[in-house]
Amino acid sequence: MDAPRRNKGFDETHQELLETAVRLISERGVDALSIAALAREMGINRTTVYYHFDSREALLHAVSSWATAQLGRGTDVNLSQPERIGLISRFAIENPELIKLWIDDFVSGKDIRDSYSGWNALVEGTAQRLAEEHPDEDIDAEVYCVMLIAASVIGPRVYRNSVNPAATTEQIVAKFVREHQRVLARDGVTAKS
Repeated sequence: MDAPRRNKGFDETHQELLETAVRLISERGVDALSIAALAREMGINRTTVYYHFDSREALLHAVSSWATAQLGRGTDVNLSQPERIGLISRFAIENPELIKLWIDDFVSGKDIRDSYSGWNALVEGTAQRLAEEHPDEDIDAEVYCVMLIAASVIGPRVYRNSVNPAATTEQIVAKFVREHQRVLARDGVTAKS
């Protein structure tokens, strides 16, 4: 006799749904994700998926939030600056479909603070460092931070796809860590010990 299936808790099922949706997007692209496709992939009925996500848009929002959280690990002050840069570069290379979704969210016209809660702290910290290092220059910290994010998230994909497709992920990550650190050191925005 087969052992009875254990009922999963809401949080455990929710996490499995999210992880499966992330995998589906990574493997097949965002257009392949639907409530029905997710239910089929997990071997459950659509009602269960709808219990967790009331629409495809809600599911995509949850996936985008997950991607933002993963990228947010790149701001973890408990990690060294090279580790943080490496996390972001690696995520961008290994998750191209999620990066597209994340970029779409950022260029949608919504306030960046709604998607990235650490935005104000990033801008304020950067503004302080730039003012200390370049007191006679009027450097716009918000624009500087937008440029950093764009270079961090889009740069590794452009390099992989259009500049050097033969490079390994590790080679690309090493190059981006080195160059980001060089630029940040030049501008006086490196993490202070």
